[in-house]
Amino acid sequence: MKIQLREICHARSGDKGDTANIGLIAFKEEYYPLIEKHVTAERVQGHFAGIAFGGVERYELPNLWALNFLLHRALGGGGTKSLKNDAQGKTLAAALLRMEIEINEEKVR
Repeated sequence: MKIQLREICHARSGDKGDTANIGLIAFKEEYYPLIEKHVTAERVQGHFAGIAFGGVERYELPNLWALNFLLHRALGGGGTKSLKNDAQGKTLAAALLRMEIEINEEKVR
């Protein structure tokens, strides 16, 4: 079955210059292996195609049940340079939570 990440996670996002930073945190410990397996840097890069023009890095924080992503060249130069509506990447967490993953139904709920 397919679910959106918002069903098993919450997220926060921000910026450092032209790099967006998104933290993805599982609601429960048993959800962490699902996001660790399915939410790869490559999947996130594809999800943000047309927004993130540099590479995407993923950092694992298993003790927090979280993943952290850096999306390089995603903010049009950053808050002081960009003409984008969201030059600081504050809405990117909500956008990531809309990503769908394929899971076994018994693992969620």
